[in-house]
Amino acid sequence: QVQLVESGGGLVQAGGSLRLSCAASGLTFSNYPMGWFRQAPGKEREFVAAISWSGTRTYYTDSVKGRFTISRDNAKNTVYLQMNSLKPEDMAAYYCAAGQRLGVYLTRNARDYNYWGQGTQVTVSS
Repeated sequence: QVQLVESGGGLVQAGGSLRLSCAASGLTFSNYPMGWFRQAPGKEREFVAAISWSGTRTYYTDSVKGRFTISRDNAKNTVYLQMNSLKPEDMAAYYCAAGQRLGVYLTRNARDYNYWGQGTQVTVSS
């Protein structure tokens, strides 16, 4: 049974930082590209960042480039999202997701991700 468990969310002032973690179990983590998505109230879930199964390639949505960094530690079965210079518009529930086993392409399409975590809330005060 695949489980993805996010942690690290919380309340932060605008301009502050948070690091989200997503611990995976029940799958060969190093075989899966991973992604982070977010969903604000009343809005659709949107792509944030993705990383290849090897960790050598990353992909970001434009609004977080230069502020967020996705990384992974395959030895710890964990993917991270370092978020700096947070803005009120970054406030959302953040979800990690596992893509297709040995998938080559990094995608922003939620349909290409097979497993999802339960989410962690990020609140940014202005």
